[in-house]
Order: sequence, then C-alpha cells, then structure tokens
Amino acid sequence: MKVWRDGALVLGAGLFLCLTPGAGGQSAAGSGGNTPSQTQDTSQAEWTHTQPGLTYTRPSEKTKLENYLFDAFGPYPIVGAAIVGGLQQAYNTPPEWRQGAAAYGERVGSNFGVALVSTTTRYGLAELLGEDTLYYRCGCKGFFLRFKHALISTLAARRGDDGHRVFSFPALLAPYAGTMTETLGWYPSRYSPKDAFRTGNYSLLAYAGGNVAIEFLYGGPHSLLSKFHLTSKRAAPVPDQ
Repeated sequence: MKVWRDGALVLGAGLFLCLTPGAGGQSAAGSGGNTPSQTQDTSQAEWTHTQPGLTYTRPSEKTKLENYLFDAFGPYPIVGAAIVGGLQQAYNTPPEWRQGAAAYGERVGSNFGVALVSTTTRYGLAELLGEDTLYYRCGCKGFFLRFKHALISTLAARRGDDGHRVFSFPALLAPYAGTMTETLGWYPSRYSPKDAFRTGNYSLLAYAGGNVAIEFLYGGPHSLLSKFHLTSKRAAPVPDQ
C-alpha cells in the first residue's frame, strides 16, 4: 500500500511538471550537421563540453536572481504544492495531520517549504561554486538523444566563460536538503532521515521529469503562456548565431 501511495504522489508531481512549459533555452549544439571528428568525440562532449558551433552566453546576475525568484515563489511551485497536497490529503499522508481544510493547508505549506529549501539550496550552492544552473536544450535530433541530454542535465551545470559542463553537487544535494528539512523540521517525529532520503529520490526524479518537459514541450516565445509570463524561468539565454 505504501508503494502504491508513493507512486501516486510521484505520478502527480510528474504530471504537473510535464504540464509546465519550459522556456526556450540555449541549444547545446549548433545548427549544422556533425563532421566525422565531431561524431567521434560525441560521448565526451555529451558530458563535459558545449558542442561545436555553440556560442555560450553566461547569464547575468540579474537573470539568475529572476530565475530563482520565479522558481521559488512563482505560480508553479504554489500550484505544484497544492496538487501534491491534494494527493496527500486523499491518501491521508501523514495520518497525524488528519483531514479537513487546516490539514490540507498544512500539507500544501509543507510541500511549498520543501520546494523552497530545495530551490534555495540549488541556486545558493551553485552561486558559491560559480555554476550556471539554467537548462540548455539539446541541439541534437532524435528522441533518445534529447531524452538522454535531459536526464544528464539533471545532475550537470555549466561553468566558466566557455560554458563547459560539469557534474553539479548543488543539483544532487538540493532535493535531499528539502526533504531532510521537512523530515527533521516539521514532519511527525516517527519519520526518520531514511524517509527523507526516499522522498528526496522522488524529488530528484521529478526534477528530471521537469527537464524532459522543458526539452520536449517548449511552446516558444510566442506561446499563450509566454504572453502571460508563465513560461518556466529555468531557461538559458538565447545565443548569438
């Protein structure tokens, strides 16, 4: 029963993320075709380098601050907390919070708090380490290549003036910082760090789902949601071609 309940919560979060439109980020490759030498180095470039033909544009401090504020306090974390809170209410999780409007508000507040701590950890540590946390859409073609790019980007960031890709400890730690704060801070005492680690895994998977949504469901700068300023801010600046 616990497995099915957790699966429903993850599904709810995943569906919400898939409905969240991603902004058009800077592509990870140029518009031209690959030469034989470029193809030979694909596996290395996939993780550590921007691909040939890409002009990397490092985001300004203003852009990073705007992204953080939108990701932390914008409509999506609020709506996401409400959706997951509704699922938790339906499954009476945690049971100590019981039912009713006050209990629902407590669950929504808890989910929003987890998201806030995770987002603040990701952006804060990335700033200290000089990492660029924005998502860079793949310039490649084909479902599996783009899907692979989205998954790799979950634990990667750009660094330096050339925008080379590195393994990102802020991206790895952020989901667990949120769930650990929840478990040790305001959740019922019977929950342990082991539970926080388990739910942190789900948060990491949900973040990967968000990257997949940005990669495949981008509606463009002229989409309806863009006109209402509701596109995801986790987007890289558009490069000079």
